[in-house]
Amino acid sequence: MNKISEHYRKSWEPLALNQVTIDDAFWSPRQLNIASVVVPYQWAALNDAIPGAEPSHTIDNFRLAAGEAEGTFYGMVFQDSDLGKWLETVGFLLAQKRDPALEQIADDVIDLLGRAQQPDGYLNTYYTVKEPNARWSNLRDHHELYCAGHLMEAASAYYEATGKQKILDIMSRYADYIATVFGKGPAQKQGYDGHPEIELALVKLYQSTGNDKYLALSKFFVDERGQVPHFFDLEAPERKESGEHHHWSEYDYYQAHLPVREQSTAEGHSVRAVYLYSAMADLAAAYKDTALLQACQALWKDVVSKKMYVTGGIGSSSHGERFTVAYDLPNDRAYTETCAAIGLMFWANRMLQVERKREYADVMELALYNGVLSGISLDGKSYFYVNPLEVWPETANYRQDMESVKVTRQPWFGCACCPPNIARLIASLGHYVYAQNIDKREISVHLYVGSKVALEFAGESVQLTQHTQYPWDGQVDFDLSLEHPTVFTLSLRIPAWCDKAVLSVNGQELDVTIAEDGYVSLEQVWNPGDHISLQLDMAVTILHSHPNLRENAGKVALQRGPVVYCLEEADNGVNLHDIVLSTDAELKVHFDEGLLGGVAVITTSGSRSDVDLNAEAPLYSTKAYDRTPTVITAIPYFAWSNRGAGEMTVWIRQG
Repeated sequence: MNKISEHYRKSWEPLALNQVTIDDAFWSPRQLNIASVVVPYQWAALNDAIPGAEPSHTIDNFRLAAGEAEGTFYGMVFQDSDLGKWLETVGFLLAQKRDPALEQIADDVIDLLGRAQQPDGYLNTYYTVKEPNARWSNLRDHHELYCAGHLMEAASAYYEATGKQKILDIMSRYADYIATVFGKGPAQKQGYDGHPEIELALVKLYQSTGNDKYLALSKFFVDERGQVPHFFDLEAPERKESGEHHHWSEYDYYQAHLPVREQSTAEGHSVRAVYLYSAMADLAAAYKDTALLQACQALWKDVVSKKMYVTGGIGSSSHGERFTVAYDLPNDRAYTETCAAIGLMFWANRMLQVERKREYADVMELALYNGVLSGISLDGKSYFYVNPLEVWPETANYRQDMESVKVTRQPWFGCACCPPNIARLIASLGHYVYAQNIDKREISVHLYVGSKVALEFAGESVQLTQHTQYPWDGQVDFDLSLEHPTVFTLSLRIPAWCDKAVLSVNGQELDVTIAEDGYVSLEQVWNPGDHISLQLDMAVTILHSHPNLRENAGKVALQRGPVVYCLEEADNGVNLHDIVLSTDAELKVHFDEGLLGGVAVITTSGSRSDVDLNAEAPLYSTKAYDRTPTVITAIPYFAWSNRGAGEMTVWIRQG
């Protein structure tokens, strides 16, 4: 169904979801949970049917906009986006397996969207219900184009899954209307949304429709950001706004402090930033825009080398949910919104499509297994908005700067951007595992996930089946099913954390030659039944942070494969800061099938103060406390806070 123009083709195209069937011990249960638990649960939340959860009223808002109910708009100005992400998740699920009952619910939702759409194509419940005469009056703060973007993404996903045109027509009408409002014409607004999102969504809409106008509109929004005079300054007097600029910050909060091609450091709201950078990468590929690509490369380097947590989390400050200065990565005050890690994956995947480099895939994997997956409970019914790397529950009620931080996951949020975002990411995982270069007859394996992929090289059908127990085991096997001997290249990423890789084809071990891009490429005539085996050494790695990262002085973190570990009170008792990991400690790994859904656990030795913490003692003393040996147990960071409230820390003292 993809109508993308030939000139847009990227170097590395992701595969369609219906080409990839995930069959994986780690991810299949999670995808099943999304389909059987999360999507129904979130549908109930959008309909205010979750007892004790924050009310949403999202569906009610659309009924109000359609004139089918009485009342007032409820919720955030961007409440519509929650439904957009939910509907996109449904599209991703239907692309893999049609479900008539779920499809009927989605069709009814799409009918409601159609009824809520205004005669000129406009579709936004906040303004239709609450401020019908104030459209486009506050692009800086009110997320109109952001909401439109999420509905456009839903339209593309649902159309690609089902072939049903209605949602695509609804959102194309809306995009056509937006194109009349924004542009360089004398009667048009020469501006952009305060929250980037529509830029990447218009690229998807273009991919589904083949309408070049949508790609050009995305480019317009990206090019306008940061131009002088600033659009936000021009629109403020029109709504008779007085006083100083928006309280969060100046233009950098919106990534509007400079034209995008002049930006080299990641600034402002972290989710907005990576959504914008994702669109920039798309447009750099579409228009062969070297300057835009160079800006993406510079921004990437700034983020991953100076502003990213060891978990792949980004956005360290609760004030403005934003990036701050280089190496400002506090652990207990880490904001690291789940949506930001998801956005980092979006960006990394798009950079991989422009230029295959291991560092993009490594970061994508790091974020996936840590910063993203920590945002959802094992049962799929509660969520983290904020993902700190250190928690002391007793101080939670006193942290006025971190009121969004919870020590246990929550069933829903008033600002519920993260729950449907993580659902759509897990449902669409097949988009991230492989990429294909048609011209080179090459398929790249970016992520190691048990799966089957169907593709074609020069008219020859190829089925590649991947078997693995990743991320707990580094053994990955591939089997080829072909009708005829076929020439193509299979390229496998060798993660940077892996010190040794063993590769064999049909039992014959090969020399592992890792190219500059971090991949091993096997180009040959492949025959039916060929078997490829890759063994990635998965030893526990002790990580040290850059000396400029003051928070972690004298501390280390544990990582095994792509999974970052933490200490939790449930295993190690209270006062985790007092625990010291021995420098010569042996790090043992065992798989505990009955713990947290089945996880690999690291145990090692250390020491802690030999003291009764409940006994009266001087606050300060000239005498050091004696130390006593202790066993240290570390679990995957993504699994913390599934056993009740308690202390947690990623970084551990070493000595």
